[in-house]
Amino acid sequence: MKARIERSIEQRTAMLAGVSHDLRTILTRFKLELELIGEGPEIDAMRRDVDEMSMMLEDYLAFARGDFGENAQPTDMANAMEELRSDAERNGHAATTTFHGLPVVTVKPASFKRCLGNLVSNAARYGNAIAIKGHRDHRYLTITVDDDGPGIPLKMREEVFKPFLRLDDARNQDQGGTGLGLAIARDIARSHGGDITLGDSPMGGLRATVRVPV
Repeated sequence: MKARIERSIEQRTAMLAGVSHDLRTILTRFKLELELIGEGPEIDAMRRDVDEMSMMLEDYLAFARGDFGENAQPTDMANAMEELRSDAERNGHAATTTFHGLPVVTVKPASFKRCLGNLVSNAARYGNAIAIKGHRDHRYLTITVDDDGPGIPLKMREEVFKPFLRLDDARNQDQGGTGLGLAIARDIARSHGGDITLGDSPMGGLRATVRVPV
């Protein structure tokens, strides 16, 4: 049974990789054609649609692949957090970052940065201000992402981790995307032996806390 399940997962991942390659080729062609058309509000809207399709495709593939294949290695988490802060500011948000303790932690760097990036993207989607804070002691790496958005109701804070779930209130998780952002983030955190929890932020919105053992 284990062999059959593994074979099924491998076949599904291979199929999705093939579909991904084909769709990426088409999206690249769209981008090139849009560049040739010129400028205008309609063209800008089409570019945003293509970019959103690209991100959705990456989310589907990340969810299907899981966390397999990447090796853990020492990673400077302070630098990773600073890159996320810089990205948020380039997109028009007020963002800050602080880190306490030794910043070099052994994680799977690409997947863990995706985990944090999904949380920051979620904060940026609903808030104007974002605070990313990290702390590392002898047992855990803890990173919090705070925002000043509308938050998520207490009774829904576990539900939002379910794949493809959308909320009906003001903070519709992963609005305009796949509904996989938080699900992928939690899968990555748990693959590192940790987890993600949601709570109230002192900034008035949502606080997402990632904690993994070091």
